Amino acid sequence: MAERIVLLTGSLAEPRIARIAEAISDTALQPVVLNIGVKVAALMTTQIVERRLALPAGTDRVLMPGRFRGDLERLADRFGVPFERGPEEAADIPAFFGKGGKAPDLSHQDVTIFAEIVDAPRLAVPDILARAKALAADGADVIDLGALPDEPFPHLEDAIAALKADGLKVSIDSFSADDLARANRAGADFLLSLSETTLDVLKEGPAVPVLVPATPGDLASLLRAVEACEAMGRAFLADPILDPIHFGFTASLLRYAELRRLKPDIPILMGIGNVTELTDADTTGVNAVLMGIISELRLNAVLAVQVSPHCRTAVKEFDRARREFFAAREAGALPQGFGGGLMALRDRAPLSTTPQEIERLAAEVRDRNVRIEVSADGIHAYNRDGHHVAQDPFALYPHLKVADDGAHAFYLGVETARAEIAYRLGKRYAQDAPLAWGVAAATGSGAETAHRLTFDKAGPTLSAPTEPLEGDTKDDAE
Repeated sequence: MAERIVLLTGSLAEPRIARIAEAISDTALQPVVLNIGVKVAALMTTQIVERRLALPAGTDRVLMPGRFRGDLERLADRFGVPFERGPEEAADIPAFFGKGGKAPDLSHQDVTIFAEIVDAPRLAVPDILARAKALAADGADVIDLGALPDEPFPHLEDAIAALKADGLKVSIDSFSADDLARANRAGADFLLSLSETTLDVLKEGPAVPVLVPATPGDLASLLRAVEACEAMGRAFLADPILDPIHFGFTASLLRYAELRRLKPDIPILMGIGNVTELTDADTTGVNAVLMGIISELRLNAVLAVQVSPHCRTAVKEFDRARREFFAAREAGALPQGFGGGLMALRDRAPLSTTPQEIERLAAEVRDRNVRIEVSADGIHAYNRDGHHVAQDPFALYPHLKVADDGAHAFYLGVETARAEIAYRLGKRYAQDAPLAWGVAAATGSGAETAHRLTFDKAGPTLSAPTEPLEGDTKDDAE
């Protein structure tokens, strides 16, 4: 039998909720729209619901508006069915019920992330360990100790030992055969970067080499190194080297494709720093494109660096990218609709309300608390005293009448600034909630849950102490 779910709403939103309910109804889901008798359902209280709600026979559960702040457990006990909060925006109700796509499974991936500490010789062992732990927390699988040209690394062995003792895998990146040999003897897991001329280092221990061309762009020499390791029965990764844009970038991509064509089964690593570090562009988009190449060619590992400040979340971004692209590839789908963790600056559906809908809602508000919303025509600020629209928050200030209320003025300044950012960039805005920046910056919900329709704790709304919200008292609600 179909699950019967009551969608509790108010008179203002009832027509829209009814249209949505009709669209999502099927043999498994029977939504029933029920008007609780207030104009704005989000402002109802637990007491109002207890007094007014009469559930239809056969109700299996009740879905409350996402901005309802009442006690769900108390209501469940009172009516004997589960109560839960839905999404904050009515437009997201279909997705809430799986009609607009379910949350993607991002628990799987098949690309190993090497994260390089580029100045390891200049750091003390405790500092190396602290930085390594942070990189591992961001998603790194292997901590790469980057040696510096002509600079000694006397504590190399101690650094490897400390990282290994903490359960981390370790690689060393150096063009010094002596550094590589020392690291191999000290128990490093990987050696970057060996060529056909330095393979003797492999005699010093069991570390897995990452093979590179003996001279830049020389794919033939890389193939010889690969075949030498194959002849020895030695595990390896091969890296044709990704070159910077305007300095061989396209040709280097072709080398990766050619290596995969010639050696369809060998493990291949791509180092991304020459592109991310040397390009003035937001790295989320750059890494998404690089991950697309890696995914199509079935490359196996990536070396990420975070030297430039604009690359400081490269490891997080690639961790997210490898999961989203893996899920998309397994589904035979475009890398679209798999969480949006790499969409930092813009959202696919930034606007959830039209100017006309906001105008109708504003006309029904009867208290002084300022609501803020964003639509195609700008930032809306409204309460019982008026409804104002502007694209610049400063244009709203004269209408808000908070000159004598510093705390409220500060709060509204924060919220209208968020709203302007959302309006200018094309992001989803919800009052009292932080803007979601994907993996580029943590929000209150965290990067992994930023795309999910979950309910967070009530935000920091500042309301006038003497003016209750609509629905706070019986007289006001009635």
